[in-house]
Amino acid sequence: MQAKLMKALTVRSGSVSVIDVPRPANDAEALVRVLRSGICNTDLEIIGGYAGFEGTIGHEFVGRVENCRNKPELVGRRVVGEINAGCGQCSRCGSGDTRHCPDRTVLGIKGRDGSHAEYLSLPSENLLEVPDIISDEQAVFIEPLAAAIGVTERVDIGPDTQVAVIGDGKLGQLCVRALTCVTSNASLVGKHSSKLQLAKNRGIQTLFFDRCTSVRGSFDVVVEASGAESGFTLAMELVRPRGSIVLKSTFHGRPTWEAWRVVVDEISVVGSRCGRFAPAIKALSDGSVFVDDLISEEFHLNDAIEALKAAGTPGVMKVLLKLPE
Repeated sequence: MQAKLMKALTVRSGSVSVIDVPRPANDAEALVRVLRSGICNTDLEIIGGYAGFEGTIGHEFVGRVENCRNKPELVGRRVVGEINAGCGQCSRCGSGDTRHCPDRTVLGIKGRDGSHAEYLSLPSENLLEVPDIISDEQAVFIEPLAAAIGVTERVDIGPDTQVAVIGDGKLGQLCVRALTCVTSNASLVGKHSSKLQLAKNRGIQTLFFDRCTSVRGSFDVVVEASGAESGFTLAMELVRPRGSIVLKSTFHGRPTWEAWRVVVDEISVVGSRCGRFAPAIKALSDGSVFVDDLISEEFHLNDAIEALKAAGTPGVMKVLLKLPE
């Protein structure tokens, strides 16, 4: 029997296009009809060659379950999905955390077609139901907000911890908003007045990237979310001795940095990638993190190429793809 087709935004042989591809047909997983998906910088980097991925891109989404054999109660439910699908056999999967399974696939990033499509497939255990109080547009932020909250898994942050987030783009905005839920001393460092104003509107202290002389060496934790080598250089300047730097960006390149300073100032440098979805759902549900002002534009999937161009335009925040109900 001929496979059913669907529209999808795909990357193949260095080119990106919206084409007809077979609809997912894995009976062991849930079939999800995508309602909204969000374009992020990782998508743009994949198009540029990051991770060597080919196939349907995208990993930020909200959708409705069309079919799920092992959890039929999910059918018709609005869901988001953890993007890492583990092998189910290794010790890491056995501990309930598939994020570092050595044989994992990752939605739209590694070995698994993603969410910029009419349908996607994920294991049912990856799916979390979205409360009615969260709109489709807000739900798209659950994955990146979970990643932002994930910083707190890697370093201890308390009410008095002095934190600086470097980068006033989408990731930096989410990180600083998430961290204001646990500390009253979080600042956003950026280069763009309009983006910094978004944070100011939420009552968050802001600093210009090139005007940080007076606060150098004064932060307990510095989160690098700019995606630029200069961001890491500034992080080294801002963190106090025996402080921590958290790297959030998937910087595509080989940065140069003064490694001696890590030793002399006894700085801890840690990576932070994906976070748990449940805390992000709670933060959106109770209104402790606001995301509506981070949406710049919305496009239909058929216009995804135009949407990618918009997403790569300086000053633009989150660009969404909308699919018909």
